[in-house]
Amino acid sequence: MVGVAPVSHVLPSLEVIRELVARGHRVTYANDPVVAHLIEPTGAELVPCTSTLPVADNDWPADPIAAMDRFLDDQIQALPQLRAVYDEDPADLYLYDIGAYAARALAESQGRPFVQLSPTFVAWNGYEEEVAAQLRALPGADAHRAKFAEWLAGCGATTLDSDAFSGRSPRTLALIPRAMQLKSERVDDSVTFVGPCLGARAEEGGWTRPADAEKVLLVSLGSAFTRQAGFYRECLAAFGDLPGWHVVLQIGKYVDPADLGDVPANVDVRSWVPQPAILVQADAFITHAGMGSSAEGLHAGVPMIAVPQAAEQFMNADRLVELGVARRLDTADATAESLRAALLELVADPEIARASARLRTETRAEGGSPRAADLLEELLG
Repeated sequence: MVGVAPVSHVLPSLEVIRELVARGHRVTYANDPVVAHLIEPTGAELVPCTSTLPVADNDWPADPIAAMDRFLDDQIQALPQLRAVYDEDPADLYLYDIGAYAARALAESQGRPFVQLSPTFVAWNGYEEEVAAQLRALPGADAHRAKFAEWLAGCGATTLDSDAFSGRSPRTLALIPRAMQLKSERVDDSVTFVGPCLGARAEEGGWTRPADAEKVLLVSLGSAFTRQAGFYRECLAAFGDLPGWHVVLQIGKYVDPADLGDVPANVDVRSWVPQPAILVQADAFITHAGMGSSAEGLHAGVPMIAVPQAAEQFMNADRLVELGVARRLDTADATAESLRAALLELVADPEIARASARLRTETRAEGGSPRAADLLEELLG
């Protein structure tokens, strides 16, 4: 497995790796040592591959082409690090994250099979005209594509068109519910949806629902876009001392708990939580609508309030609303009054409860990590 360093790209693949190791396969996982604590408990051997991505401070460029450049530059410098290990000890099968271009280049140069593990939605028939064409029209896009093509021409890859190389893989396992996929009816057979691959994630610790909690609410904006002290204060005002409710508020590593002021007795403030362990016991979930959190919410069958922060989260939020399992509140509109009203409406709506239960069943039926491992073993022959 070859990954990239952002936590949201690492977590989705971990249970697939753990399953493969448990079945007796020798698995290496190339990634930055900053995420070694996530990878090593799976039993995979960490192959250090230093990243240049801004994972320490999550200071990503707002411009999408500049962000794409950051990923490309990271992979250009990663490929020699991978070659230093895998040219002498090639893998029988390379798995790679959507941002780990160097893995595909390496596999193509060695003539080895490769499979993309996608933590988010994939390209559909017509994607190039409907989405990629808009990106190609942005300032700086031509220079980015030229740099990408120049790298492909000199790195040993056999797919030399940069759009084809980065846009689609001949074989992809999508680690998301098919329900979250845009234009799912137009996704071809090169993609298999196995749903979220969730396990115990015991290294994150468990969670026990308080005995006196009539209802539990989890609030989390994920790992990257958590500099939102004002939003957290609105949550404290909305849900603090709300009768019968126990609230778990994850604030990330960038906000000082002291900046929140007085914390009501029914609110548990943490910098990080074992999210899947809480969700299966929760009655509601306020989320940034990152794909991983959206998928975990569907898998748990918990109604959601989506407060999108960046990137594809706005599309994910709208999709959750379309599926009938969520309300959407943009950050500017997420006042204490609107948050409290949305929560009370959410948990009182029987249609949302029915939709959540139905999608929980559908999502779990997609198979998760055991099915992903079965498919990969078929490819290994």
